[in-house]
Amino acid sequence: MSRIWTGRFQGYSFNHFKKDLLSGIIVGIVAVPLAMSFAIASGVKPEYGIYTAIIAGLLISLLGGSKYQIGGPTGAFVPVLLGIVLVYGYENLLIAGVMAGTMLVLMGIFKLGTLIKFIPRPVTVGFTAGIAVTIFAGQVGNFLGLTGMKQHEKFHENILEIVSHLNTVNIFSIVVAVISLVTILLTPRVLPKVPGALVGIILSAMVTILFLPGQVATIGSTYGTIPNTLPQFSIPEITFERLYLLLGPAFVIAMLGGIESLLSAVVADGMTNSKHNSNRELIGQGIANIVTPFFGGIPATGAIARTATNIKTGATSPMSGVIHAIFVLLTLLVLAPYAVHIPLASLAPVLMIVAWNMSERHHFSHILKLKSGDSLVLVITFLLTVFTSLTFAVQVGLMLAVVLFAKRMSEVLVVTKVLPDLETTEGKLLADMVSDTHDCPQISVYTIEGPLFFGAAQTFEQSILNTIHYHPRVLILRMSKVPFIDTTGEEYFRNIVRNFTEQGGKVLVTGVQSSLKQMLDANGLTEEIGQENFYTQTGDAITGAIECINHKSCNSCKHFVFRECQQLSQNKARSLKGKIYL
Repeated sequence: MSRIWTGRFQGYSFNHFKKDLLSGIIVGIVAVPLAMSFAIASGVKPEYGIYTAIIAGLLISLLGGSKYQIGGPTGAFVPVLLGIVLVYGYENLLIAGVMAGTMLVLMGIFKLGTLIKFIPRPVTVGFTAGIAVTIFAGQVGNFLGLTGMKQHEKFHENILEIVSHLNTVNIFSIVVAVISLVTILLTPRVLPKVPGALVGIILSAMVTILFLPGQVATIGSTYGTIPNTLPQFSIPEITFERLYLLLGPAFVIAMLGGIESLLSAVVADGMTNSKHNSNRELIGQGIANIVTPFFGGIPATGAIARTATNIKTGATSPMSGVIHAIFVLLTLLVLAPYAVHIPLASLAPVLMIVAWNMSERHHFSHILKLKSGDSLVLVITFLLTVFTSLTFAVQVGLMLAVVLFAKRMSEVLVVTKVLPDLETTEGKLLADMVSDTHDCPQISVYTIEGPLFFGAAQTFEQSILNTIHYHPRVLILRMSKVPFIDTTGEEYFRNIVRNFTEQGGKVLVTGVQSSLKQMLDANGLTEEIGQENFYTQTGDAITGAIECINHKSCNSCKHFVFRECQQLSQNKARSLKGKIYL
């Protein structure tokens, strides 16, 4: 346990505590309405969101890898959790949460936290924008006060449900929702330090109580009373059949929770010039998600907006997150009976604004304007998130991103036939020195630049074999700019070596980096090529190649490609200046 606290409270003082107390209370005030809103939008009772903010918020602050992270229910989970509740039920959601928490702990133990950097930006922006659209659309019914509606897992079915119930529009709900919306938007301008969501909910609730009693659906009329007691510990019935059934949903929760929490931690790092521990963050998130369902809470993750608010209000340590959780608990115990009067129409604008803020519209627009492969990945991930599922969207988005990456990297690979420019003192090897009338029929020199991986390996092989159809005796491969070779590249490289040596030729390799040489040693290519055929300098390789060629054929050659040619040919008509090769 001592490692958990290492560096997190070092030099902590009473002045730090005062700052954490203020920021914790402010974040707690923000968290209460959001917790209820996210729970309702996820298809569960509002108190379950509050339980999540208390328990998960406490554990994430204490055990996570970021000093400033605030955990709890978030908008990103809304469509995922709603889908699970509709298909599997609330109790199975709790089991899926425990499974997801276990996966997150294992991810942290096996140090997979750094994998977040391998998720392409177009994929994260695409599914985040898709989630935002889903959340926004899901609140239209509450905003308009529509009645008799059923929630569906599919986006288009919910839209059709809204359209088919437009005849039940409640003008009073619209008035309440507009009051809440306007208040939320204006409060930051008038009272910058006061949470607009809280003011909007309180004001619109007061209007409802005083002027519109019984005219608008409220938390109480829809979900009943909110108990002002501590969450009760209970163990859901766990069976192997349920575990197998929920494996997919749990994996989605774990992946989304891991991505969201680590993105939030990165944001916190940028705002504070600190550095989080990504693996410990995953472990902390995992433990929180294992424990919370046993108290009725829903899956939680790091909340970017609340974490940013925590930092902006002066937080100095995880204590602010602890205080935030305690404040939410006290609010539950004291004010829960009054929450039943909150209109659902008051909460709708809160979630709509959350959706608007998380939509990443500026990044979305920027990537879209690029009209590149990234734009395609973005649009497809976005559309699939909205119209199918987050799991499928991310899978397809990642596969497309990999394909595009492979295509781009294959274009980076350059295989060029070169010869020395003997008009210069250095004799630099250049591609434009090669022509039909100026080439060596016995020695071919190629410069390879870029990685030899599955996307470029075939290009590498074809570029070499297609240009040495005249079967030279020696093939020199300059590989100083090849950073790595994967197994596919290795296989094509081996094909070149075998094809060439079977025809009586010899392959010489120059300038290989030490890391690449170790790979060639390990996969057996060094042995196939021959340790003696590796050179540091191309000039030495050319000298070695000259010794292997048929000198009789040089007698009639008029190309004079290398400086040694004048010594090997009977034709002395040309004087060559080159001394060394680069």
